[in-house]
Amino acid sequence: MSAPGASGSDPAVIGVHVAAVHERIRRAGGDPARVGLVAVTKGFGVDVVRAALAAGLVELGENYAQELLAKHAELDALPAPSGPRWHFIGRLQRNKVRQLAPLVSMWHTVDRVELGQEIARRAPGARVLVQLNLSGEPQKGGCEPGEAAALVARLRSLDLDVAGLMGVAPMGEPEAARPGFRLLVGLADELGLPERSIGMSADLEVAVEEGATLVRVGRGLFGPRPPRP
Repeated sequence: MSAPGASGSDPAVIGVHVAAVHERIRRAGGDPARVGLVAVTKGFGVDVVRAALAAGLVELGENYAQELLAKHAELDALPAPSGPRWHFIGRLQRNKVRQLAPLVSMWHTVDRVELGQEIARRAPGARVLVQLNLSGEPQKGGCEPGEAAALVARLRSLDLDVAGLMGVAPMGEPEAARPGFRLLVGLADELGLPERSIGMSADLEVAVEEGATLVRVGRGLFGPRPPRP
């Protein structure tokens, strides 16, 4: 499905796109009330974040620590119930955890014990997802599927709230994502983990068909992302 045109900072337009994403979820056999929508504001300005909040989107995803911190600083005047719940969905260096710890409600990309230790130190009991590498591309991060059970156990021993697994599909046609998504969901079932953060704008339907409980959508809500400076 093609992406919508640029939404700018118009909450009404974003609301139309939210409805379209919910319809895609329904057509794929999912229930929008059960498949959480993380609106990825990476690369967009704070005006789009404000518009997303005005449109009722509160679960917002960011990939870069400095970008999240800058947006939070601009939004700091918002009272807590009106502000975003930030999901960190990008590769993460341990030295960024201290600044992010007070802000992040869910860490999607925990792929090694050392990172979990830093999160546990800075944000005890934090809600985390273990990232699997589904594509074999090192730049996407993630642990090998065969290492996931041991990592989950270690993170739990740190008293982190390990909620589920996260994965990024390989580049290509949406159908190419299916084997990896299916592997991740099966592993989550084996480990008794309820959350499965899979699927983005292009492969959302495949993810929902395979059992996603969280989808991470940017372009499908806000239109083309502006180029990074």
